[in-house]
Amino acid sequence: MASSHQIYKLITIAILFLSFTLTSLAENTELASATQCSSGPGASSCNNNKESKKLKFIAIASILAASMIGVSLPLFTRNIPALGPDRDLFVLVKALASGVILATGYMHVLPDSFFDLNSPCLPTNPWRKFPFTAFIAMISALFTLMVDSYAMSWQKKRLLKPQENVVGETLENGSKEMEKENGSIVSDEAKSQLIRYQVIAQVLELGIVVHSVVIGLAMGASDNKCTIRSLIAALCFHQLFEGMGLGGCILQAQYGGKMRWTMVFFFSITTPLGIVLGMLLQTVYSPTSPTALIVVGVLNACSAGLLNYMALVDLLGADFLGPKLQGNMKLQSMAYVAVFLGAGGMSLMAKWA
Repeated sequence: MASSHQIYKLITIAILFLSFTLTSLAENTELASATQCSSGPGASSCNNNKESKKLKFIAIASILAASMIGVSLPLFTRNIPALGPDRDLFVLVKALASGVILATGYMHVLPDSFFDLNSPCLPTNPWRKFPFTAFIAMISALFTLMVDSYAMSWQKKRLLKPQENVVGETLENGSKEMEKENGSIVSDEAKSQLIRYQVIAQVLELGIVVHSVVIGLAMGASDNKCTIRSLIAALCFHQLFEGMGLGGCILQAQYGGKMRWTMVFFFSITTPLGIVLGMLLQTVYSPTSPTALIVVGVLNACSAGLLNYMALVDLLGADFLGPKLQGNMKLQSMAYVAVFLGAGGMSLMAKWA
């Protein structure tokens, strides 16, 4: 699918851009050292390169496993009737995971961006004279809406156009169905919904991948064993449930095997890849250098706007305002409980990560 390839080109470009920007610091190490800010009191007691390296390898393995389990679980259970996309249990699990994604944007990514772009290591003018994080997050949310809208329009135009092997039949309710040569009948409405699910899955993964690389990079570049130790458990929880949310979207998108497992691979590998990248760049990458703070802060703000939009509009809004939950008040109430549990649990993780 052409749009899928374009999405992954964007992901690759974003990762390469981040890598190039950070490696370029090697050419100006003296400047980075001169502008580096102190880590604060008490940080030296936790700084241990040997111990932190061991913890990083543990983090790579555990986060990779948690990511793979989380995103693959909905795909492996698709043949279990009780866990099908049309079942109540699937709706509740998806609501829980959507709450996790929402809290990730508001409680983890957005505050990180505020911290980076308001750092005392950056010049007061303009960084503390204007709320760049909120502005960039707003633009990111609007840009996500544009991508969402244009992708839907393009996909509908491409997939719903008349074809020679499609026979249109007008039903009593005025809707039109298309019958292909193999005899399967798919309504325009169902096909539009399928396109919608595919766009949601791709855009959501883009936001998650950007954030995952950034947080992995920060962990890989850190020598603070205390921070890394607490991050391992928090990130495993985060990747597990965020992966379940993404996996549910991939399942609903009904991708073929190749596309499905490509998305699983990208989600699973990005945080460990970020950790490895941070370890490789540790000698030249200073988390408190102006360049790093600006790049990471801007990427976090973009990711926050995207995740918040996707969680509220494409995941929670679409489900809670859809016919299934609107027609079942009991299920709707249970879904709200699941959302608050997911968001609350992920918010609690902000204490450690």
